[in-house]
Amino acid sequence: MRETGSVLYERIGRPALYRIGRQDPEVVHERTMAALAGLSRVPPVLAALRRHYAIDAPATVFGLRFPNPVGLAAGMDKDGRALHAWPALGFGFVEAGTVTRLPQPGNPRPRLFSLPRSRAVINRMGFNNAGAEALAARIAASGKPDVPLGVSIGKSKAASLGEAVDDYLFSLRTLYPYADYFAVNVSSPNTPGLRTLQDRGALTELLAALRRESAELAGSRTPTPLLVKVAPDLTDDALAELLEVCAANDVVGIIATNTTLSREGLHAEDVATGQEAGGLSGAPLRERALDVVRFVVKETGGTLPIIGVGGIAGPDDARRMLDAGASLIQLYTAFIYQGPAVVRRIARAAR
Repeated sequence: MRETGSVLYERIGRPALYRIGRQDPEVVHERTMAALAGLSRVPPVLAALRRHYAIDAPATVFGLRFPNPVGLAAGMDKDGRALHAWPALGFGFVEAGTVTRLPQPGNPRPRLFSLPRSRAVINRMGFNNAGAEALAARIAASGKPDVPLGVSIGKSKAASLGEAVDDYLFSLRTLYPYADYFAVNVSSPNTPGLRTLQDRGALTELLAALRRESAELAGSRTPTPLLVKVAPDLTDDALAELLEVCAANDVVGIIATNTTLSREGLHAEDVATGQEAGGLSGAPLRERALDVVRFVVKETGGTLPIIGVGGIAGPDDARRMLDAGASLIQLYTAFIYQGPAVVRRIARAAR
């Protein structure tokens, strides 16, 4: 007889997840999130799932203890609707968001596209979320998950680049009581002008302001770690410059990488869909993400912890990412296509 957790997932979560490609992927995502949000409110169900999926392979990175090194990447649960479900499905940490100061609907639909033969997804969601205050209120009401919680913060579309620093600061202040780390997202390709915040001057101003604010909010405590999420499309020179700015502003880690504008590596049957605008995630990003991780390790002498994300679809991919120098990894597209079984396999291999 199969374990209770496996049966529960197959009856509740799997039908939605595995229909991706047969209908609007965003509808599938919304239904999946609704189901997982419901599960989050039923402790006996969460306990049964955890018994089946959770794997203990502890790691300590930037001062935080992770039950295992496999995390949920930002973008899946932007508004923190299912924060208690993800640990039950095996994740060792969760990154909510990307969240912005202002609530925003994101870009017009359709904006999420599956490329099943390539094991990839294109999105141009545009930071659709209910806003930083709504996320804070939800966490205050439901409580934090029992694994480290990261919060990815980004710029509101309505905020000009000149207003970007204040925009990020608002989200940092609002969510500071709840985040175990903050991911500063300056690398999404789906908000106009956002990637210019990776330039030396703009990034220096932003990170210096976030660092000062974090130290003030922390008081006598250790400030909440700040990480920067980088684009895979940066040149080596631009990435090296970004790392210099991070080092000068007490950034404790890099998330490598965000989605890519490249369309290299697509299966022939996915080329037409691949022409859609937006960021590509999944298997075609794997090699570039590894290259970025190796470059960060080389440039920093291995002193800056890295969360590796991009194209990780199984234990072998995860091992390559960890061998390249990542301390932790995150999943997004692999979870969409494979469900929590892939989390369990990867975490087990990491022990």
